[in-house]
Amino acid sequence: MNITRENLSDLELCIKVDIEENDYIENVTKQLKEYQHKAVIPGFRKGMAPKSLIERMYKPAVVGDAVQNTLNTSLFKYIDDEKLHILGMPMSNDEKTGEVDFAKGTSFTFYFDVAVAPEFEIAWDKVDVKYNQVKVTAKDVDTEMNNVVNRYGKFETPESVAAGDIMYGKVVELDKNGTPKEGGVETFVSLNLLNLKDAELLPLFEGKKAEEKIVFNMAKAFPVADIERALHMDNATAKKFKSDVELTLSGISRIIPHEINDELFQMVFPGQTVKDADAFRKMLQKEIEKANAEQSDYLFVNQVRTALVDQFTAPLPENFLKRWFASRGDKDMTPESIEADWTEKYLPSLKWELIESKLEDISPVEPTNNQIVDYIKDILRRNDNSVEGETKEQAEQRLEQAARSIAADRQNIRQVVDRLYADNLAKLFKDQVKPEVEKVSAKEFSERAKA
Repeated sequence: MNITRENLSDLELCIKVDIEENDYIENVTKQLKEYQHKAVIPGFRKGMAPKSLIERMYKPAVVGDAVQNTLNTSLFKYIDDEKLHILGMPMSNDEKTGEVDFAKGTSFTFYFDVAVAPEFEIAWDKVDVKYNQVKVTAKDVDTEMNNVVNRYGKFETPESVAAGDIMYGKVVELDKNGTPKEGGVETFVSLNLLNLKDAELLPLFEGKKAEEKIVFNMAKAFPVADIERALHMDNATAKKFKSDVELTLSGISRIIPHEINDELFQMVFPGQTVKDADAFRKMLQKEIEKANAEQSDYLFVNQVRTALVDQFTAPLPENFLKRWFASRGDKDMTPESIEADWTEKYLPSLKWELIESKLEDISPVEPTNNQIVDYIKDILRRNDNSVEGETKEQAEQRLEQAARSIAADRQNIRQVVDRLYADNLAKLFKDQVKPEVEKVSAKEFSERAKA
């Protein structure tokens, strides 16, 4: 066998693979013997058909398979040995290769067009991205405290409506005359008065009992998200819904907030020591900061990624890559659609793949199996119920075995892998960019995340 290459340009080359009979004949002979032993051919006992007959019937196909296997193995070994960082996959050059006849030939020559990745460096000093950190205010902690005491509170069913109650009933859309609109909305809903937009509207609902009717304007009373959920609408339709409705009240729920006491502390932070309400508030603040940090990392990673892609100016063998995408057999990838989406979709994706390979040289970002196991084990530990009589070492071993069993099924832990990948990427970007931290309000952060 002989493999050579011809450089067509700085980033494209043609690989020539010459395969001789002695490169594949051993496998052919072995396969034909197996066919001879198993063949059931009329006029011959099983396994007794003449070798010449077997060869006439099967040899061209067997040679074709053997040559193809030898070709694939040798081609990719050559690429590895030569340390060629190829883009896409080698594409057979049928024009140069010509017609291959496995029935007559014994020596074969194949040609492949290949594209290689360009050389480039990442200029970290030119990545001007700040790290946006959301300021946690006392109001944020108050809101979370209120959410927690309600989440762990008790439900009551009072006779009449009061501020903060959840109302259940049937809503009917009204026309301009205040009568049920023909073809209008008619559905059963739950509406939380905690979300009431205008406190001046509260008297419309206060004191009402089951079977009573309440007429009000949904858009003036409740936010779009509530209208979307309650009336089963998409966001655009909910924004346009301006009608009055009639609610026939059928039930009321009231949450009695949980007392701020040791029982609540243990339900929210099991196994941790919480001395008093002040310590509880500080722990809630840390949880908010932790959640905010995840969002900050996500925004930072996206901004740095965009900056790196924008910075990438190395030439790419675009014509080859367009042909390669079109050759993959995806019915949605036509030359026309690829051309139309090239600049906005395909090119940024290709640039990012090359950047990712560069990042792996700095620090691996793909999570290791041990990282995955430790992450799953931590989740299991937080929700684990101790087994009576079990030592700490035994508990740890049990959690380790359970985590490794879960981690073995990568399809079911895709979210964990993605999360750890994002964490690794954020850490790498922080180490390289060393961003300035800028504290912003939640509103400012939201606006920057949308930009």
